[in-house]
Amino acid sequence: MAVKIRMKKMGRLHRPFFRVCVMDARTPRDGRVLEEVGYYDPMVPETDARAVLNGERINYWIGVGAQPSDKVSVLIKKYGNNGTHLEAQKAALERLASRRRRSTYTIESPPQKQSKQKKKNNDPNPETTPEEA
Repeated sequence: MAVKIRMKKMGRLHRPFFRVCVMDARTPRDGRVLEEVGYYDPMVPETDARAVLNGERINYWIGVGAQPSDKVSVLIKKYGNNGTHLEAQKAALERLASRRRRSTYTIESPPQKQSKQKKKNNDPNPETTPEEA
């Protein structure tokens, strides 16, 4: 059985997403996979954060004779175990994570209206009137 490491197209129209899969060479592009070893999202704004690969499994499959496609071999050279862009990938993933964290927690509630009655004498207990104190 000839085994290939290639991309399986997912996503929707004008929003592509690819899974890097190990497949039998005779199966169709979106057919049955032996194992999924990563993904590639070309819509991510950070170039180095687009591909995430499981380098150990890719090395195993290459070791037993799997042949990567041309595009996948470029991704393996950049983002595999001994990739040339690993430090840039870590930095890009951290920037994306901080951007996501920041955007989810910046939603603020609308400002509350101040009451017309002001506190007198900076009393910490507003239920008591100055006559009771």
